[in-house]
Amino acid sequence: MKIAIVTDSTSYLTEKQYEQNSIYKLPLSVIIDNTAYLEEIEIGNEEFFEKIAGMETLPTSSQPTTGQIITLFNELSKEYDAIISIHLSSGISGTYANVVSVANMMETITVYPFDSELSCAAQGYYVLEAARLAKNGYTVEEIFQVLSNMRKTMKAYFLVDDLNHLVRGGRLSNGSAMIGSLLKIKPILYFENKQIVVFEKIRTTKKALKRIEQLLTEDLVKGYPIVATIIQCNAKEQAANWEKELRQEYPTVRFETSYFGPVIGTHLGEGALGMTWVEDQTKIETVLTKQ
Repeated sequence: MKIAIVTDSTSYLTEKQYEQNSIYKLPLSVIIDNTAYLEEIEIGNEEFFEKIAGMETLPTSSQPTTGQIITLFNELSKEYDAIISIHLSSGISGTYANVVSVANMMETITVYPFDSELSCAAQGYYVLEAARLAKNGYTVEEIFQVLSNMRKTMKAYFLVDDLNHLVRGGRLSNGSAMIGSLLKIKPILYFENKQIVVFEKIRTTKKALKRIEQLLTEDLVKGYPIVATIIQCNAKEQAANWEKELRQEYPTVRFETSYFGPVIGTHLGEGALGMTWVEDQTKIETVLTKQ
């Protein structure tokens, strides 16, 4: 069976990763001054932040249309037998639900949607592993089993400069934002039950980053190999400094870098910084339980 791997643009994979792994992209859009731009196609990260600099009205975002999804899936049906479509958390976007709806309509190919339950580089881990397995001849069931196993070690924590971005976009409760502004704290955020929630309330950015490092350490002592990705939202210098410290502190971890692109950046705001990690699949033998 020839399996196509699809994801949406919020995985923020590089063009090289898309090409080398034969991954297909469904772009979300950002709307700036009533003009919609396809993320990663019609607008890149640097151009996005240049456009919104000084804007009083924040951009909004929108999911891929049903027509876009159908068009891509029909095109893939000419070459593939099945599609695994991996998307950002259904708790913060309707993209996954829309893909499920289209999957139920498709007659030319069978589509298997997968809810990553988070986004960005963490979502990208699932996508890259699914692509690797599909290329090596694994079945849909086997790939889903590996993705399910990955959930057990997948972690993602981040902090933002201004919680109000998340509140305006409906991605965080007003109560959490109120606490943040009143106490001048730097809450660590994460995904729980597919939603963005406060993990811990920390007083300063420095202490928040150290707490995330502590959480990484707690997983490292469990003994499995880890790949970790530092993610930034137009905060390259801060991310680079943190990466340098992390590489010295954790020489056994394979560190990578990524970014919060236009769609996710719209809701997090500039200055957001985070880290995600998971068991390094490149260093373990994939074990599949045959039913």
